[in-house]
Amino acid sequence: MDKAAARRLVLVPLAEGFEEIEAVTLIDVLRRAGVEVCIAGLKRGPVTGAHGITVATDRALEEVEGEHLAMIVLPGGMPGSVHLRQSERVLALVRELAASGRTVAAICAAPTVLAAAGVLEGREVTSYPSVRGQLGGARVVADAKVVRSGPVVTSQGVGTALEFALELVAELAGPDKARELRAALLVD
Repeated sequence: MDKAAARRLVLVPLAEGFEEIEAVTLIDVLRRAGVEVCIAGLKRGPVTGAHGITVATDRALEEVEGEHLAMIVLPGGMPGSVHLRQSERVLALVRELAASGRTVAAICAAPTVLAAAGVLEGREVTSYPSVRGQLGGARVVADAKVVRSGPVVTSQGVGTALEFALELVAELAGPDKARELRAALLVD
């Protein structure tokens, strides 16, 4: 894979019980921006979300190489976030990307995965209100829809998924593309 293509490959790992609106919104908006998205299940095959919606995956997480990723984006949901947090492969990828300055992003309850990986210490973050006490040494910003702190981007939940996705589009495809999608999706 050439470096230009690798810069834009985004991994969205899915675990049983993921939040469907968050995952599909992220995948859809990134793809509308021309970003290559890899949907990877913790195991091979389709994954069922918290509300019974099943999503096909592109591959199993074990087949994904961290060196090819521009970012990892973790959708929330329960128990999906717990399953992601229990995956040593997910934690290793989060650590690898954050250590190299690449973006690690999480929404809803998934910032707890970033905390488990040890990448939130001292950073400003946001999350779903019920998990804010599980973010370790992070500084919680309760009123922000999306918070960026270095290579870490976090968001609150379903109602902030479009804003979160557009923040990632601005990083990957540029602010003009994010503005174009914002207008086309009637976000403002």
